[in-house]
Amino acid sequence: MSRSIWIILGVMAVGLVLLVLNDMSGDVSGLSSDTFGRVLYLGIFGAVVGAGILGSRHRLGDVARNLALWLLVILVFIAGYQYRYELQDIASRVTAGLVPGSPLSITDSDGRTTVTLEKMPNGHFEARISVDGAAMQVLVDTGATSTVLTANDARRAGFDPETLAYTIPVSTANGNATAARVTAKELTLGAITRRNVTLLVAAPGMLDQSLLGMNFIGTLSGFDMRGDRMILRD
Repeated sequence: MSRSIWIILGVMAVGLVLLVLNDMSGDVSGLSSDTFGRVLYLGIFGAVVGAGILGSRHRLGDVARNLALWLLVILVFIAGYQYRYELQDIASRVTAGLVPGSPLSITDSDGRTTVTLEKMPNGHFEARISVDGAAMQVLVDTGATSTVLTANDARRAGFDPETLAYTIPVSTANGNATAARVTAKELTLGAITRRNVTLLVAAPGMLDQSLLGMNFIGTLSGFDMRGDRMILRD
């Protein structure tokens, strides 16, 4: 075993002994036990890295370049974590611009979420939601009491329209219809999620597009429309 390894082990042993002996007082050579422990840890880490560099046969220039590269990678990861909310907002904005109806989710430092929807060319607000993991395009209808799925969307979400009992009368843009009641384990709009949501499934052929109704919107802290935008606040 090389001399440098013995020196490192000796420093570790002395440091640990000092920490144990001064644990009750909470002070080691004028430093708090926590501070001394961090200094000891960083010193040992630096000594190990330095010993590895000196013991290697690589040129110092190559070693310095590799260390700088790893330092850059670490800083990128740290910056990504610190600015994770801002990066999420950027990703949401890009997606909202590329995919019509994609919700723009913004989460502030307190964890509060707002979702913004852009008005579609047809003059309505539509959104891409997920019901039990199945993505679908829905019309946001603040005049609808319940969220109503078409038979096709219900099938994608794992419900079998052929086995449902259509006994609930509903009023749609196409007139009166009947629907069946089901429960979704999870309904997600952007970064807003609700669990165990009661939904209606329209009888096959009775509804052209699924509706996001007030039984979901009413669970939010608020919503408002500003020009061509609808803002939903969790």
